[in-house]
Amino acid sequence: MTPSSDNPGALRVVGLMCLAEVLSMTGFAAYPAFLALLRDTWGISNSEAGFIGGAFFGGYMIAVPILSSLTDRFDARRVYMLSCVLSGISAVGFAVFADGVVTAALLQALAGAGLAGTYMPGLKALTDRVAGPRQSRHIAFYTATFGIGTSLSLLLAGWLGGGLSWRWAFGLLAAGPAAAALLVISGLRPMPPAGADARRPALLRLDVVLRDRSVMGYILGYSVHCWELFGLRSWMVAFIVFAYGMAQASEPWLSATEAAAIINLMGLPASILGNEAAGRIGRLRYIGAVMMASGSLAWLAGFTAGWPWWVTSLLLAVYFVCIMGDSAALTAGLVAVAPPNQRGAAMAVYSFMGFGAGFIAPLVFGAVLDVAGGKADVTAWGIAFGSLGAGCLIAASAVRLSNCSHRAK
Repeated sequence: MTPSSDNPGALRVVGLMCLAEVLSMTGFAAYPAFLALLRDTWGISNSEAGFIGGAFFGGYMIAVPILSSLTDRFDARRVYMLSCVLSGISAVGFAVFADGVVTAALLQALAGAGLAGTYMPGLKALTDRVAGPRQSRHIAFYTATFGIGTSLSLLLAGWLGGGLSWRWAFGLLAAGPAAAALLVISGLRPMPPAGADARRPALLRLDVVLRDRSVMGYILGYSVHCWELFGLRSWMVAFIVFAYGMAQASEPWLSATEAAAIINLMGLPASILGNEAAGRIGRLRYIGAVMMASGSLAWLAGFTAGWPWWVTSLLLAVYFVCIMGDSAALTAGLVAVAPPNQRGAAMAVYSFMGFGAGFIAPLVFGAVLDVAGGKADVTAWGIAFGSLGAGCLIAASAVRLSNCSHRAK
C-alpha cells in the first residue's frame, strides 16, 4: 500500500530521496570545475573542451529513455542503485584513464548515463511510494534538491582540487554515488510499480506517451524551461563580466561569479514556492503567467549592459526566478496527468526533451551572439538573450491545451 503524503513514513521517504539525490550528484559538476585546467593540461581547444562537456548530456539523452522507461516494469529502486554504481565507475574511470578528448568524452557520457538513471528514476521511486494531497509539494522539494546537488558538487570539486590533484578529486567524488546507492537500497523497501508488466518491452510505451496531449503539453513546457535555464546558466557569468565592464562606474562589491552564485541560489525557493502558488491559483494559469513573464524579461535582460551594475544584477535575478518559478509546477503536473503504469516512460520523454533542449540552447545563444554583432556589442547580447525566451508563449499555449484536454476527460 502506498503511504499518504501526510504519513510520517512518507516524509522519511522524501527526505531519504532528497539526500540520495545530493549524494549521487557529487561528480556532476566536476568536469566543469576543472575544465580550464584540463584544457591547458591536455592542450586541447575550447571547442574540444566544450565537446567533452556536451558528451555528458549526450550520454544522458541516450540513456534516459531506456532507464526511466524500465521503472514502469521494475522497481525504480533497482534502477537507481545500478545507476549510482555507473556514476561511481565513471568518476573513478575519469580519474584513472582520462587523458584527452576521446577518453574524457566517453567517460563523461557514462557519467551522464548515470545521472539519467538516478534523477527521474529517483522521482519515480518517490512517487511510487508517496501519494496523497501533498505529493506535489514533495515533488517540488525533490526537483529543487537538484540545485543543491549541483552547488555541492562544485564546492567539493573546488575544495578537493585545491589540495589534491584533479585525478584524486575525481576519484574521491565517486564516494557520493556509492553512499547514495547504499542509502536507497537499505532505506527503501522493495515495491514493484503499479500495473507493471515485465512481459511487455517498456520502450513500446513511449509511443503512448507521445500520443497523450496532456503529457506532451508538460513535456513541451519543460523543454522551453530547460532551454532558458541551461542557456542562461551557461552564459550568465560571461554576460555579467561584460555588463560590469560596460557600466563604467565604481567597482561592484560582488564579483561576477559571486553575483551568479547568489542568483542561482534564488532558484531553490522560487521552484518550491512556485509549486505552492500553482496549487492555489491553478497550475494552468500559473505556468502560463510565469512563462509570459520570463519570455518578456529575456528580451530585456541582455540590453541592460551599461546600466548600473546593481540594476543589471537585479533584473537577471528576477529573470532567473521567473525561469525557476515553473520548474516544480511542470514536473508535478506531468506526474499528475501521466497514468501510473506509464509514468516512467513519460518521465523518460520529459527528461530527454528537456535536457536535449538544454544542451542545444547554449550553442544557439553563442551562434546568435556571433551573428548579431559579437561579444562586445550590447544589441547582440540583447538578441541572444531574446533567443532564450522566444518559445515561452508557444509553450504556455501548449500547456493550456494540455490542461484543457485533461479536464475534458
